[in-house]
Amino acid sequence: MSPLPENPYILLTPGPLSTTPSVKAAMLRDWCTWDDDYNRIVEHIRNRLTGLAATAPGYTSVLMQGSGTFSVEACLTTAVPDSGKLLVLANGAYGRRIAAIAQRQGIACIVHDSGDLARPDTARLTAALETDPSISHVAVVHCETTTGMLNPVGPIGRIVREFNRTYIVDAMSSFGGIPMDMDSLHIDYLVSSANKCIQGVPGFGFVIAKQSVLEQTEGNSRSLSLDLFDQWQTMEKGRGKWRFTSPTHVVRAFARALEELEAEGGVDKRFDRYSANNRYLVTRMEEMGFIPLLPERFRSPVITAFLSPDHPAYEFREFYTRLKEKKFVIYPGKVTEADTFRIGNIGDIHARDMERLAEAVSSSIYWE
Repeated sequence: MSPLPENPYILLTPGPLSTTPSVKAAMLRDWCTWDDDYNRIVEHIRNRLTGLAATAPGYTSVLMQGSGTFSVEACLTTAVPDSGKLLVLANGAYGRRIAAIAQRQGIACIVHDSGDLARPDTARLTAALETDPSISHVAVVHCETTTGMLNPVGPIGRIVREFNRTYIVDAMSSFGGIPMDMDSLHIDYLVSSANKCIQGVPGFGFVIAKQSVLEQTEGNSRSLSLDLFDQWQTMEKGRGKWRFTSPTHVVRAFARALEELEAEGGVDKRFDRYSANNRYLVTRMEEMGFIPLLPERFRSPVITAFLSPDHPAYEFREFYTRLKEKKFVIYPGKVTEADTFRIGNIGDIHARDMERLAEAVSSSIYWE
């Protein structure tokens, strides 16, 4: 077997992200989608995801082909019936994408958009649920990677539960890297993806659901391929089988990534590493004159948006290219209210990588 090629650079993004050689190596074997050995891997993944998401019984996991957005759309279009109405709490591009999916699929939807720099207004949420009984579902993004905002899913969940509505959380960039418990947070549906904090590779997403809620959604889906209920039923009855061709190599890589998460010490220890990466990043960037977009109390340990330098010579593409030449890839900004760039610190990234990044940034400052 030839050795795996060396990565040309480290991905400082919220996913896809830099993975370990052993996760990549897990994809070097072919698998049959109908074979019992493969289906046992799928069932192990489903059980492990459920255990990571909830300490209480009564939850189940469904894997769905495609990117994380496919799983968000599968969840929305299956969870919300024709008679329902969705309230989206948006404060970035991914919250707005939830609303765009609902609107495209003909789901009745209202949006509380707090802009990119503020958290959702819980008083406004309470008022809406008090005055509009037709709202059946509430959705929010946990870590809004547009800015790195960490939204207060716990307080929001308590309000949604108080009014007996269904709560959907897009935990795409947080699940597996930030400790959370669906039961204590009152989450009915949690959506994430293989290529985020669990450190797998792109190819499928997943929905972890309160089973009693998912059981009520038969026939709701507006899509054949994205029918979450039918996918769940097939996996339950077939013990790990998928309705359509599954991304076998990606699934095996994800199983390996779950093993590595456990070997690291679980979500708590991974959270500690990500948080240490982030603290070092922000401290060193501030020492070099870069200003974080958000106040510290709003920031996640996943990705940080920085204001672009206020200098006529600064140009993001040039800065990006210089860092890429030093083997680091960062993200452009996505905020409408400010000119920013973003640096992520999840994936197979450790203290020495962050130290090298700081050195690379320092030597790439050309506008002073």
